[in-house]
Amino acid sequence: MRIERSMRQTNGGIEATSKHGLRWRMASAVLLAVTLLSASGCGQRDSKPDEARPQLDGGAVVFPAGSRQAAFFVTDEVRTGASPKLQLTGRVVWDEGHTVRVFPPFGGKVTRILAKPGDAVQAGQALAVLASPDFGQTQTEARRAQADFALAEKNLSRVRELQKAGVLPAKDVQSAEADFTRAESELRRTKARLSLYGKSDAVDQTLTLTSPIAGVLVERNINPGQELRPDLQLSNLPPMFVITDPSRLWLQLDARESDLRLLRRGQTLKLRTQAWPDDSFSASVDAVADFIDPVTRTIKVRGSVDNHERKLKGDMYVSAEVDTGAAPALEIPSKAAFLLGDKYYAYLEERPLRYRRVEIKVGTESQGRIAVVSGLKSGQKVVVEGSLFLNRIQRQLETGAPA
Repeated sequence: MRIERSMRQTNGGIEATSKHGLRWRMASAVLLAVTLLSASGCGQRDSKPDEARPQLDGGAVVFPAGSRQAAFFVTDEVRTGASPKLQLTGRVVWDEGHTVRVFPPFGGKVTRILAKPGDAVQAGQALAVLASPDFGQTQTEARRAQADFALAEKNLSRVRELQKAGVLPAKDVQSAEADFTRAESELRRTKARLSLYGKSDAVDQTLTLTSPIAGVLVERNINPGQELRPDLQLSNLPPMFVITDPSRLWLQLDARESDLRLLRRGQTLKLRTQAWPDDSFSASVDAVADFIDPVTRTIKVRGSVDNHERKLKGDMYVSAEVDTGAAPALEIPSKAAFLLGDKYYAYLEERPLRYRRVEIKVGTESQGRIAVVSGLKSGQKVVVEGSLFLNRIQRQLETGAPA
């Protein structure tokens, strides 16, 4: 039994050894075949190294016939477009020519609020009532000036009668006339000041704030019982009320320095906003700023828009298309132009499989196409898809770097 078991173990070991050796020989054969095929393939590629690679010929990148790389390039024709449109962004703001921000002329306490946001108000309509000791002082000054004027008037009349009777000299009359003039001037001043805030002979310290213009109350920043100071405006605090005509709005748009030559007063604008994607609003350019913002390097452009339908709201973001009125220019797809350093370039297809990088000067961009000022001619073809890949190949060819 021991002999048989030993023989089986020996035979099993031999068999296992034989199987292991077979696997090793098969793996070695496969590896050798792969190595030979690789060597053969390398030898075939090296035998004609230039046939499958692009070449640099006079600054142009030339691909061999049947090149797979060139099959991915997409070209488009340089053509004359419509009159160039300038795209600007900005926001809608209140028309400052029809907007009033109401600040308290005197300090005091809010006792009543008579209007709320959204109300249509008329000029002179009461907005709020304040209990104001400062306004009471103005009322007192007016009453005092009235009493001083009455006294000066009586004194002047008496002095004149005495002077006629020869009792008083002329200098006393002149002094009385001077006192009368001063009293009259003070009375006019105090009454004029009082009339700015409502005519009231009583000293009740009640100040009624009214709307200076007719419009819509769009903002209110006070509450009943709130204490107000007369220096709110100097403290950059919000006004008590904002009244405006929302049917007339201003635009504040940002333009680049390069857009300045295309902007002028009176140009037509077409506005669009995300709130009304299917609608456009007609506007016009009213003014172009005379300075450039030192931080953003943009120029402020102000326009006006008719908003009788009340679709546009204050501080709403808009995009504006400006009809520049300039002559139609050449244009190419925006993707055909790319930036190297501070210059724009495009790849011109001189003939099939031959591409040349040319410097171009670009203008305004609109709806996926960009105007070309110089560098290209009408009818030429430029690479739209693959221009950056072409530029990489040209750089490798110029520097001798491996592809």
